[in-house]
Amino acid sequence: MASAVNNKSKNILDIVRDGSIRWLNKSHNSFHDEFEEMKRCPSAADKNWICELSSVANAILLSDDRRLLNVSADKLRDSFEAVASDVTKAPSRYARNFLEYSCFRALAATTQVSGYMEDKRFRRLTFDMMLAWEVADAASQPSIHIDEDATVGIEAFSRIAPAVPIIADVIIRNYIFEFLTSSTRGRLPFCTFDKYLIGLERAIKKLKSNSESSLLLSQRSGRGERIIELDGTVTTQPVLQHIGISTWPGRLTLTDHALYFEALRVVSYDKPTVYELADDLKQVVKAELTGPWGSRLFDKAVLYKSNALSEPVIIELPELKGHARRDYWLAIVREVLYAHKFIRKYHITGAERDEVLLKALFGILRIQALSNMNSIVPLCYEACLMYNACDQLPGGDRILETIATMLTSKEKEAERNNSKHSDGMHSVSATTLASSLGFVFGTNANMPKQSLINVGELTVGEMTPLEKAVEDSRSTYKMVADAQATVDGAKVEGLDTNLAVLKELLVPLINLGNHLLALLYWEEPAKSLAFCIIFAFIIYCGWLAYVFAFLLIFFATSMMLTQYLSGGKAVNNLKVIVPPPMNKMEQLLAVQNAISQAEELVKEGNVALFKLHGLLLSIFPQASNRFACALVALALFFTVIPFRYVVLFTFLEEFTKFSPMRRAETERWMRRLKEWWISIPAAPVVIERAQEDKKKK
Repeated sequence: MASAVNNKSKNILDIVRDGSIRWLNKSHNSFHDEFEEMKRCPSAADKNWICELSSVANAILLSDDRRLLNVSADKLRDSFEAVASDVTKAPSRYARNFLEYSCFRALAATTQVSGYMEDKRFRRLTFDMMLAWEVADAASQPSIHIDEDATVGIEAFSRIAPAVPIIADVIIRNYIFEFLTSSTRGRLPFCTFDKYLIGLERAIKKLKSNSESSLLLSQRSGRGERIIELDGTVTTQPVLQHIGISTWPGRLTLTDHALYFEALRVVSYDKPTVYELADDLKQVVKAELTGPWGSRLFDKAVLYKSNALSEPVIIELPELKGHARRDYWLAIVREVLYAHKFIRKYHITGAERDEVLLKALFGILRIQALSNMNSIVPLCYEACLMYNACDQLPGGDRILETIATMLTSKEKEAERNNSKHSDGMHSVSATTLASSLGFVFGTNANMPKQSLINVGELTVGEMTPLEKAVEDSRSTYKMVADAQATVDGAKVEGLDTNLAVLKELLVPLINLGNHLLALLYWEEPAKSLAFCIIFAFIIYCGWLAYVFAFLLIFFATSMMLTQYLSGGKAVNNLKVIVPPPMNKMEQLLAVQNAISQAEELVKEGNVALFKLHGLLLSIFPQASNRFACALVALALFFTVIPFRYVVLFTFLEEFTKFSPMRRAETERWMRRLKEWWISIPAAPVVIERAQEDKKKK
């Protein structure tokens, strides 16, 4: 099997080297010539012309048929009809699905050739497949010439690009396309796509060079680690490690299992310190502020802490302006960490584990390539990394569950054990692509090729469960983004303005509270008496649950009626009259007054707790005895009297204590209770200052 694959790869490589396929370039556009010839005389172009396909699709297909797949169009069509379902072969979908099938087969064969990313003919082939996908059906002939200025849309990119996992994947394909087309009005030209793939090839070379030249992993090769990123080797871009108040410059290295820091000495580096990402150590990786003498001034650092460390470690990545360098490292370190959390959560092992790590690696290679693109929008690293994106997207956990199911299902196992991996109905996977890129990850380097995962994320003519999960998540994300936009619009600046807005929003609750207080203090005795009788009757009959249910139904009905009566019209904006603006000094004084009031409340709370502490520990026997007797009487009351009557008695006691008949007696009892509380001394307390223990080196 392996020899057959090798022979096929050699044949493909020979065909490509012979230059049998002439792709587009500035001096000669062979695809355009062939397309024009087919338009003029389809029957003369080739006897294998497929009538269901457009001229563009036929040009791509026949070109592949003659030079890449080494299979006639008739045999290719017979093969498709043998493996495709009836739904996939439906007339309305036949052309596009057959073209996808042919493209997947051609890309799977082409990516077996080592160094294919370097060849412009491969990059042109992939782009031309997108062009053909947009006008696959014979009824949708293009109205313009297919030339060097032709562009493709997001749907074509989303179907063809993820067929080569290094270019894109199902989860982040939309973001990559949007970033690449930020300055071209949502259409992707070949020059931009070509530059992106050239950047990917450079990132791959850098990755292989770092792994081959480093001696860092010589003692840890049993885990099959590979170096992903390296920083701190250039004096103009140092990396600083902060532990306590000590700071050391050094070299920072990220692998697919851990983060390493090598402190710089005079002419060499210290033994590397390892910060594990693969083990379950409750790691936390987040952005951090740094500054001289422990101050928090510069937002350019990454904090790492775990159960294996006695104190957090801060890695600072200084730069003249901004914090893009820190953001990049934060994102890629989290990507490796999230990948291993995913592996542990779903107990993924073997080839499936390598697939998970390769997906993280490919994402990091993509952002390295995209970072070199000239774009009018900044690159969001988290949105371009698969596991980071799943951590942020609503429903991202369901996306990860779907990926785990696809990796470990029995159906996937059956597909993997099937010798007919090249049926073309599926795109290739990350592990099948890794060896042709010149590196193999994990401990399965010597594993036979047929034991690797050979099925990718796309299926011809179908929407896979992963695509459905991603689509649902993105639909939800749009609603969340719209809601967040309204939240951002509701935020205002200034303490006085925010207080005015808060007061306006609380007006309904304030009015309700004022009405209840008016009833409680019997300002209108008739209303208070009626409320007291009605509510006491409800408590006596045990209807409190029904009252709460009625209130919930009332609120729901009010919402529906409001929506119906508004007729879909926009809700009137809340108008807030703000006081005159306060200057900075007035705002500081207002904050100081608020802090002083909060401090007084905390003091009063502490005094109350000290007194309760003294009562419970009988530090003051006379007061404690009275308190204990009151607790015993209350306990007997709760024991003897049914709970319904306890609630009724409590309500009547609290609601009628300010009635005209009981007001004088209530005031007298409250005065006695206050005097008793004041007479209780606070428990003694000793305040000691903790001595600062700072680590000094």
